[in-house]
Amino acid sequence: MNLQEIREKRDAKAIIHLEQYAPVWIIDERYVAEDESLQFNVIFQHPHYGWVNRRYRYDGFNDVLYHKGQTLISEEQVLGVQDQDPYVAVTVTDIPNAYGG
Repeated sequence: MNLQEIREKRDAKAIIHLEQYAPVWIIDERYVAEDESLQFNVIFQHPHYGWVNRRYRYDGFNDVLYHKGQTLISEEQVLGVQDQDPYVAVTVTDIPNAYGG
């Protein structure tokens, strides 16, 4: 399986999971050809923890997405990344309970 195939399969799993946190940016990824896997980090603003850098590993052979942990990051660390297009964009601008309704 090549890198493009792994990315497509990863996206099919990861985007569904990460939509709840949109907008989400991928800040790095590492392809491991011998394992048919892709390790990547994303950043987003978690509703309870604030800005986080979360690591995932997508196992292409078994078609499984693994959460590998997260660290809190400062808003200053996010500023440069926000200028890029997000990996998962916001699809809804009306946040539930934002105005008490």
